[in-house]
Amino acid sequence: MIVILDFGSQYSELIARRIRETQVYSEVISYRTTAEKLVTLNPKGIILSGGPNSVYDQVAPHCDPEIWQLGIPILGVCYGMQLMVQQLGGEVQRAQLAEYGKASLSIDNPTDLLTNVEEGTIMWMSHGDAVTKMPSGFEVLAHTDNTPCAAIAHHEKKLYGTQFHPEVVHSLGGQALIRNFVYHICKCEPTWTTEAFVEEAIREIRAKVGDKRVLLALSGGVDSSTLAFLLHRAIGDKLTCMFIDQGFMRKYEPENLVKIFQESFHISVEYVNARERFLAKLKGVTDPEQKRKLIGHEFIQVFEEESKRLGPFDYLAQGTLYPDVIESADTNVDPKTGERVAVKIKSHHNVGGLPKDLRFKLVEPLRKLFKDEVRKLARSIGLPEEIVRRHPFPGPGLAIRILGEVTDKRLKILRDADFVVRDEIKQQGMYHDFWQAFAVLLPIRSVGVMGDQRTYAYPIVLRFVSSEDGMTADWSRVPYDLLESISNRIVNEVKGVNRVVYDITSKPPGTIEWE
Repeated sequence: MIVILDFGSQYSELIARRIRETQVYSEVISYRTTAEKLVTLNPKGIILSGGPNSVYDQVAPHCDPEIWQLGIPILGVCYGMQLMVQQLGGEVQRAQLAEYGKASLSIDNPTDLLTNVEEGTIMWMSHGDAVTKMPSGFEVLAHTDNTPCAAIAHHEKKLYGTQFHPEVVHSLGGQALIRNFVYHICKCEPTWTTEAFVEEAIREIRAKVGDKRVLLALSGGVDSSTLAFLLHRAIGDKLTCMFIDQGFMRKYEPENLVKIFQESFHISVEYVNARERFLAKLKGVTDPEQKRKLIGHEFIQVFEEESKRLGPFDYLAQGTLYPDVIESADTNVDPKTGERVAVKIKSHHNVGGLPKDLRFKLVEPLRKLFKDEVRKLARSIGLPEEIVRRHPFPGPGLAIRILGEVTDKRLKILRDADFVVRDEIKQQGMYHDFWQAFAVLLPIRSVGVMGDQRTYAYPIVLRFVSSEDGMTADWSRVPYDLLESISNRIVNEVKGVNRVVYDITSKPPGTIEWE
């Protein structure tokens, strides 16, 4: 495997995903991991991630300097390269010109790391510091107009660095560079496959669960549905699926979910109607973090109550994914200074919302997978395409697509508007053109006119994005006629709405969901 030492970059998990695309296993670990511990992991290569700090900051995170003597190939990315330079005797200073966004790469030495990377290829820059003096034995592999040391190497020690981010989709030659590091430099073999994951996951589930019973929080999405199939294959009837209808699902979804699983898959589902208690919990609540945590806590309360009726159960299974974990975690807090080198973006209901006194033990076999890997897994174990290609839907559901307080009236408005969005893109054969397409309800009202009468109603925001993994996303360039038909239907069919707007923000700087 390849290990990634995480210095707080929001893209650390993305590096792992890019490596897995080469069918080589990768794992993200803390930058504090000692050289001694790294040796026990037996990695073929080490990657040092980017990060929000400057290496010369007083509280800048540093890795164990002994890693440079391990003889294991190392690639430093952005902050990781600067740290390598500093710890090995070079110098890093604030750059005269910061560099953010696309940059054309001029290649000085097309060997090793840059084999088959095209001259002039676009790479993605995001840095305010620059290497001003390289350590002994290093040479420049590539430069850009603003960065003299865009890629560097110590060939004998197999130490490499890039000032750009090869892991992001904007770096057109990035994956070729990563493949060079993984295959040619680290000598890895492509053994990380879906089949291998299924075998390993089933072994781990059986070893962990034994003869105990497992309760699965089923939502109907590809994550929990894949998990249901995987768990059923591993432990059979020791699995009980429970669907809690919290009242925040999309139109017709609760009924369809139970029907599909019980009639088509022959997997028993316990349906629990908890709409009123969830809505009561959110009465008067407007803060999005509080919403998520209240919903997460209420989920567990319902599970515990229902499990006593059906159980007992020792384990709670969840379809937690890598992006959930990275966005929820207050990661890499320095124990001495308290400095946090990664910033929490938002809590996810199945990560940050879980209470500390959780009675269940957790089973999360998908925790290390990205969404595209889950879809590959789903297909390999026989899930139908209608579930495999279902648009991602957040655990808290429509509650975090209503900004401000969640009420019955607002839920009905948003549910009807969201149905129009999904119905239109399906009718026009464009459902699979988008990673996600949905409606958001804003807690404001504006003046309009209908039938010569003044209206004072809510606006609906349309959010359409394209993405590969949910870690980054771009707003979709939707045809005007589609936007027009959706807008016309919403203002005519959904009572309480008189205005429709379109969100043209990418991630970053925005997130896909509004809350």
